This record gives sequence, C-alpha cells and structure tokens, in this order.
Amino acid sequence: MANVSHPRGDITGHPDASEMRARYDRMLGGRDVALVDGPVFLLGLYCAVSPWILHYTTSQPALVTHNLIVGVAIGLLALGFTAAPARMYGLSWAMCALGVWMIVSPWIVGQDPDAGVIWNNLIIGALALILGAVCAATAAKSATRP
Repeated sequence: MANVSHPRGDITGHPDASEMRARYDRMLGGRDVALVDGPVFLLGLYCAVSPWILHYTTSQPALVTHNLIVGVAIGLLALGFTAAPARMYGLSWAMCALGVWMIVSPWIVGQDPDAGVIWNNLIIGALALILGAVCAATAAKSATRP
C-alpha cells in the first residue's frame, strides 16, 4: 500500500518561523490564567442550573430564565477562554459586567426575591466579578510582555 500521508517537515527554514515562535511563546506565557478557565466554566454551569438546585422555579420564573441565559453566557466565555485565549481574553471585562449584573438582577428581574435567591445571585455575581478581574489582569500582564 502506498504511503499517501505527507511527512512533517522542519519549519525552521520558513520565513516567518521566528515570528510564529515568538507569538506562540507569548500566548503560552499568558496561560497561567488557564487555572481560572475551569472555575469560570463551573460557575456558569452552576448559574444555569441554580434555579433547580435552590427550587425557585415556581416562585421566580423570570429569574429562572435569566440565570439559565447568563449561566450559558458565562460557560461560553469560559470555553472561548480555553479554545482561543489570545482572542478571548479581551472579553474578560464582559465577565466582570456579567458579575455586576448578577448582583443587581434579583431586584431588577425578580419579583420580591427571598434571601436564598438574593444570596445565590450575590455569590455568583461576586465570583464572576473576581474571576473576570483575574482573567483581565492576567491578559493585560501577558499583553505587555515582550
């Protein structure tokens, strides 16, 4: 049988090899924030399912939909941070904005929320704000590296 696969060659002779290597090193240098990607995804997952965990699906139907959508958005940001870190870490501030929104949303979206709903969204929002700030700070640090 004939070998139809292309052998992998050495790219050291490529005219852009040094630029590609520098970009790769710069991207990997900013991967110390990879430890944050998992918790961000888990936070989004918890946010999406929290109405069913805390059983406020009947008392706060608007917040059920709200938390599901915001949780999916946080989870998608986390997947983007993992899949395309060089492009997505500029959106770390969006995580911070989602965190602030989660803190105030029980009173804006909900109708007379109880303490459990308020504490749930307050904790989710605070964690999203903290994790977004960590991602943004790490992205800024890696962007200033030579």
